[in-house]
Amino acid sequence: MIRTHLDDGLAEIVLDAPKKLNSLDEEALSALDEAYRQAEEAGVRAVLLRGEGKGFCAGRDISGVDPATDDALGYLQEKVTPVLRRMADFPAPTFAAVQGPCLGVGLGLAIATDVVYVAQDAKIGSPFAALGATLDSGGHALFTERLGAHRTLDLIYTGDLMSGAEAVASGLFSRCLPPEELVDFTREKARRAASGATLAFRESKALVARVRDERIGLWESLEEENRAQGRLCDSADYAEGFAAFQQKRTPTFRGE
Repeated sequence: MIRTHLDDGLAEIVLDAPKKLNSLDEEALSALDEAYRQAEEAGVRAVLLRGEGKGFCAGRDISGVDPATDDALGYLQEKVTPVLRRMADFPAPTFAAVQGPCLGVGLGLAIATDVVYVAQDAKIGSPFAALGATLDSGGHALFTERLGAHRTLDLIYTGDLMSGAEAVASGLFSRCLPPEELVDFTREKARRAASGATLAFRESKALVARVRDERIGLWESLEEENRAQGRLCDSADYAEGFAAFQQKRTPTFRGE
């Protein structure tokens, strides 16, 4: 079950199947895709994704899957990847609060989110060794880029899981917090972003994606920054930000 709450420019999307650690079947993935689509249509200026209960998302719901007839390729290509792309391409800042298991497709949801805060009790890694399956949903790219080949294959071969603190210390995600503080902290940061300079955030999000995916270097990145700044000069928020600075007051951004 997926719940969505819209409030003052922030969409809070909740994975609400705590009894199965918010694992996702095809119906839930479709509902999640629809939640992000509706949030985009509503023009929200930030998104918070979280899981209800003790886990963020334990991955694919395989409780009723028959391996003899399972179409894993179809599930991943046709159901999972489109959702991850929609999340990654969302035209505003996105945040995730991750507690407990964050595995498989659940890890993919975190990878597709701009800013991820994790609880100390988070469990992150590749549990697939026990299933005869392999890490999916972008896990190989994230782990190899941040951890290196040796540590990545160590996690895959052993099935050992990293704690939230270890994941943050290794550069996988942004910050680690006590579980009882996680959601409130993430919500406060998401609300702040929702009242910020959305167009400027969007420019940075696009440029970071290019640096990550296209491996553009310093000078090309710098030139893209120059062009982005030039585009922002014509925005209302740019004018407001400069006016607020010069008048020694807090800016009121409208995201335009």
